Amino acid sequence: MLIDTRLAAKALGATPMDRPEDVQPNEHTGKVYIMLTNNNKREEDEVDEANPRANNLFGHIIEMTTPDRNHAADQFTWQILIKCGDPSVADVGSMWNPATSANGWFGSPDNCTIDGEGRLWVATDQGKNWHKTGKADGMYSVDTEGDARGTAKLFFRVPVGAEMCGPCFTPDFETVFLPVQHPGTDGTKEFPGFGRASTFEDPATRWPDFSDHMPPRQSIVAARKKGGGQIGG
Repeated sequence: MLIDTRLAAKALGATPMDRPEDVQPNEHTGKVYIMLTNNNKREEDEVDEANPRANNLFGHIIEMTTPDRNHAADQFTWQILIKCGDPSVADVGSMWNPATSANGWFGSPDNCTIDGEGRLWVATDQGKNWHKTGKADGMYSVDTEGDARGTAKLFFRVPVGAEMCGPCFTPDFETVFLPVQHPGTDGTKEFPGFGRASTFEDPATRWPDFSDHMPPRQSIVAARKKGGGQIGG
């Protein structure tokens, strides 16, 4: 079961999902968020309530509600918080709060965390297919309550070829750590102005040193609010 968890879950009748990457409880509300990155292998006859799109290129986020905040319960209620992708393209079938701007929507939710006010923060990983949204990966905040529910806003964007992963707040929520993974790697042939494979001798970026003598390197950015205070507060 530990080695073949997916096969064991399937044998027990679990619902197959579109590449779940992260699960995060919200201590403010007791709800649980599941990042479903994408699944271009889902066929039309495999669509269901929890996986509403065939050829799901952009992913979605499911919100699970615990009974009486009991995370050990056998049953939860749930609903889809957002369906990712460009809201201006009808065929994509995305679902956002109308207040989400052209800079706010995203694709391929990957990792996530919760801030001091219970807001969801989402890191994206589109891999080599980022050109299908025309956006580099990054970090976005997503409101989960009230009239703003489902509204996403861009906070940080990674350099070309990188993915955003594993965001984490300090206990006082005044600093957020933003890991930038494998810059100069994915989809560099589609990057305007570069348009070729990224190599050690000819990288698409030299993040974070920006020195001719250094290759691109993975790194962690620590972001703080000018003047102090909780990020997102």
